[in-house]
Amino acid sequence: MPDATATCAPPAAASSPVAEAPARRTIISVRDFNFFYGKKQALKGINLDIPERQVTAFIGPSGCGKTTLLRNFNRMNELIDGVSHTGDITMAGRSLWDPSLEVIALRRLVGMVFQKSNPFAKSIYENVVYSLRISGVRDRATLDETAERSLRGAALWDEVKDRLHESALGLSGGQMQRLCIARAIANRPKVLLMDEPCSALDPIATARVEQLISELKKEYTIVIVTHNMQQATRCSDYCGFFYLGLLVEFDSTQQIFTKPLSKRTEDYITGRFG
Repeated sequence: MPDATATCAPPAAASSPVAEAPARRTIISVRDFNFFYGKKQALKGINLDIPERQVTAFIGPSGCGKTTLLRNFNRMNELIDGVSHTGDITMAGRSLWDPSLEVIALRRLVGMVFQKSNPFAKSIYENVVYSLRISGVRDRATLDETAERSLRGAALWDEVKDRLHESALGLSGGQMQRLCIARAIANRPKVLLMDEPCSALDPIATARVEQLISELKKEYTIVIVTHNMQQATRCSDYCGFFYLGLLVEFDSTQQIFTKPLSKRTEDYITGRFG
């Protein structure tokens, strides 16, 4: 049986028009961005404006470039040998590759939650305050305040407040993921990246995390990669569809899922391919 995607050729243009989020302040701007793993080009001419304190979802089939772009927002791709890029990504008008911007400082501004929860083999409390400790913070009152604020922000405080010094590895899967969210917001980042944060969770835990995302956008800009179309419609305000390294379409989530401009977008969200 032929590959269902074979009939969906990528757009001819190597560069996409700037995708803007109307009537919202932009926090991240991507301009003419190309990204390479060695000689393989993973992203092609990406132009995108991500609005502040909204949830932006990246959707598309596996290998289309959405996680690659997400990991460029905190330069995590630089941990891979042989990568390179052209174009630029700015946050609040400042290039992420500004020589005066240290990568560690950038990652304090851009927190990340991964597909699989990855708590440290430490107590719940120490997981949350870990980033402060490695930054040299020793004041107990500051650490305590951060732990409670972050756990409350991750809707976990009431469940763990009496067991803060027990191992985080004793939590349920959904609790572990919310602990990782608490850890990610401990430094009060401007942006929170989420790479398929619910893919390993059951429906009840997924619902808790999705509700949490809706609460967190009051304070943070959230960018989420998801393969779950229903999740994208429930959680996000804006949505970008990626295919073969190209940003095919970006608009409000309502527009994308009710009246997409691209046939490729329509085919993907209706299950005709991908």
